[in-house]
Amino acid sequence: MYNKEQLKQQLADMGLKPTDAVMIHSSMKSIGEVEGRADTVLDAFMEYFSEGMVMLPTHTWAQMNSGEHDVFDPEVEPACVGILPNLFMKRPGVVRSLHPTHSMAVYGKGAAEFIRGEEHATAPCQPGFAWDRLRQINAKILLIGTTHVCNTFIHVVDEAFDVPDRLVSTPITLKVKLPDGTLLPRTYYPHKGHVSLQFDKLRKGYEELGAARDVRFGDAACILCDANAIFDVTARVYAHDRECFTSMDVIPDEWWRE
Repeated sequence: MYNKEQLKQQLADMGLKPTDAVMIHSSMKSIGEVEGRADTVLDAFMEYFSEGMVMLPTHTWAQMNSGEHDVFDPEVEPACVGILPNLFMKRPGVVRSLHPTHSMAVYGKGAAEFIRGEEHATAPCQPGFAWDRLRQINAKILLIGTTHVCNTFIHVVDEAFDVPDRLVSTPITLKVKLPDGTLLPRTYYPHKGHVSLQFDKLRKGYEELGAARDVRFGDAACILCDANAIFDVTARVYAHDRECFTSMDVIPDEWWRE
């Protein structure tokens, strides 16, 4: 069974610094037995990165894209991505972005400024918004007990390169509840299908070029990524074929080695 100090030591052993900005995708079950369970895991994150920024996705695409639910209220709308994000976004000092389908919860220095303006997003990971800003702050991405199929940041590259058929052609209308209670209508283009299920096809390339490496947190097999490097490796491959994740069973090694 792990305690908080052991988990914090594992973060240090990964080479992460308390000043780092880290986006964490997580499977709580994969971590194993922890004294205090999920709350202890969150304590470890928030204490260790006390001089930086810790971020967890609080996605709501499962319900907001369904056609049956069109109002995003960040105060009450649950995340569809696990227990840690749902507990984290309710903690004191944590702020949640107003993105209608791909919100994030953020804690640390500059958190409120980092997520400012997300209510104006018209696509999941469009250039200039918070997921894209992970590059600007040299963020790390920690995948705990999962793989690149949950690495939302790779969608940033898709939208930056305007990859065909990634977004629906006919938009939907969503509403974002603002802090003053008003509803802001948005014409919004959700993801089309689940291309992220193909993202592991580039795992070897990410590892070979140092954009990602295997680490451990608790019992979980994890992947620690550098956001800028992930963008660069993916862009290198997209120079050959922007649709390679869906058009090819195997991406040629030479595409990222050139």
